Amino acid sequence: MRIAVGGFQHETNTFAPHRADFAAFARADSWPPLVRGTALFDAMAGLNLPLAGFVEQARDAGHELLPLAWCSAEPSGYVTGDAFERIAAILLDDLAAAGEVDAVYLDLHGAMVCEHYEDGEGELLRRVRAAVGAATPVVISLDLHANVTAAMVEHCDGMTIYRTYPHLDMAATGARAFDLLQARRAAETWHKSLRKIPFLFALTAQCTDFEPCRSIYRSLPELGRAAGVDSVDFAAGFPPADIAECGAAVVACGAEREAVEAAAEGVYRRVIAAEAEFDFALLEPDAAVERALELAAEKPVVLADAQDNPGAGATADSTGLLEALVRKGAGRALVAMLYDPEVAQMAHAAGVGGVLETALGGKSGVPGTAPYAARFEVEALGDGRFVFTGAMNRNARAELGPTALLRVADAAADVRVIIGSTRAQCLDLAMIRHLGLEPEKQAILAVKSTVHFRADFDPIAAATLVVAAPGANPCRFEGLHYRNLRPGVRLGPRGPAHGA
Repeated sequence: MRIAVGGFQHETNTFAPHRADFAAFARADSWPPLVRGTALFDAMAGLNLPLAGFVEQARDAGHELLPLAWCSAEPSGYVTGDAFERIAAILLDDLAAAGEVDAVYLDLHGAMVCEHYEDGEGELLRRVRAAVGAATPVVISLDLHANVTAAMVEHCDGMTIYRTYPHLDMAATGARAFDLLQARRAAETWHKSLRKIPFLFALTAQCTDFEPCRSIYRSLPELGRAAGVDSVDFAAGFPPADIAECGAAVVACGAEREAVEAAAEGVYRRVIAAEAEFDFALLEPDAAVERALELAAEKPVVLADAQDNPGAGATADSTGLLEALVRKGAGRALVAMLYDPEVAQMAHAAGVGGVLETALGGKSGVPGTAPYAARFEVEALGDGRFVFTGAMNRNARAELGPTALLRVADAAADVRVIIGSTRAQCLDLAMIRHLGLEPEKQAILAVKSTVHFRADFDPIAAATLVVAAPGANPCRFEGLHYRNLRPGVRLGPRGPAHGA
């Protein structure tokens, strides 16, 4: 086969204050920058990304791959209309230049919301389908947090979705997409099924290391091997997206209609039966710090600053948990990473050993957040360039701009904070070690992450506590002002119905 391959990834938090413009996709951060042509293959080589997995599987099978473009941007608020149209045009231009193709594979996220389209992926796929025609198979891979829409299902032949959170199986999901493409080409008939789950549940409850997600996701491979079924997947959804089709969904496809419908219905019923189990408690900052101090052990206690997770579109500049650590007199405590490029520049100007008296963080205007004014000693400086060492971002090269390790000059506490110039989720121990600090020697590690940190941090942690400090990634939905969400969806497991 001649297979065109590319990707366009963004997870959109419509409650976040900042937007993703074209420059956000063009620059490197934790993943490669926008890349086109044969350079795409070099950029993907060895990475845990879906396109890398698809390419490896397809090449092993001897097929010809025609590179389009691939790009991603750190989760944020809306994708600007300019960014979407420019990148969509690049992909479509490259597809036209590829000539006649036998199939198309796209590495997408599934939760992109643009200024002018609620369903970015659905619109992109509509254009791709129009370009290649109804007879050319189009397969995609999606993130576990995808808000799968009817348009996405309509305009592609099939999709595979991550089955782990933390996302350790991104490349494996791309490889499954190739297998699905093979099945689609071999089938004389084809059927797809979509079932939307009638309640939202927070990212904190979506971790596949714990129930009920653990059992649900572990059941999917067997269901996908049933006669007449080629793929069954469950997207847990991305709740901080005010769109009509927000929320979890079950998707199945294969050659036999009845078998596909039965497989989708089986997963749907399992999720519905587990509704009450998705609830996940969070601790207020003071209570979390107090509990961490009580749990003092040889290993660090990890505090997940879940609602200020930039990996879910938050601003990463909330100081609520930092203030609680200082207020409670915590010792050997570290906060990583707090986004404040202005203070990072000040630290570099002051140099190691310098002292800053400034207001840190809290500059994004998110309700409940404010700058933290204090004196800080500069203990280490970095350029934000390092190689990730954890399983999720393996081999990826970080480009995070100037970073700094600051110590809060407070006699009653021993608290440090890593400052970054790029919003970046603290999901890898290398993000701490690149500044010369050993995470295992800390008593408390406060990370701006919701779940992804667990892959690298849980093995060194005495305990992990999830904290409800202020931030733009809300994990409780009752107070959110959804305007576009379809009526009747429950705001949380067994929660109130939207629009009731």
